[in-house]
Formats: sequence, structure tokens, C-alpha cells
Amino acid sequence: MTTDVPVCSARGCREPAAWALAWNNPRLHEPDRRKTWTACDAHRESLAGFLDRRHFLRSVAPV
Repeated sequence: MTTDVPVCSARGCREPAAWALAWNNPRLHEPDRRKTWTACDAHRESLAGFLDRRHFLRSVAPV
């Protein structure tokens, strides 16, 4: 039996993810659609900031 552990979505990072960042691009996606990036503790703020500056970030929750 294998356990799939999500990894951080930051470029080059292979650390286990601790956070799920739900987002959508309102120009492309329906309002209720959510895409997900995952983040380790070290990249949570930078990834969330990137999405938030573009008004794409919808929520951040523990994995």
C-alpha cells in the first residue's frame, strides 16, 4: 500500500505540502470552480501572495 503525499507546488521544491491554496482566475473559470496549489510551510506565504496580488486566492487550509 502506498500513500500519496502531496508535494509543494513551488518551483524546485519537493517538500511535503502542509497547505492547500484554493484559487481561480475569474477571467477563465466559473465562480465556483477551484484549482489547488499545495505549499510547504516555507512557501505558503510566497505562493499565497502571488495568487492574492492577482486576486485569484480564495482560501488557504491545512492539507
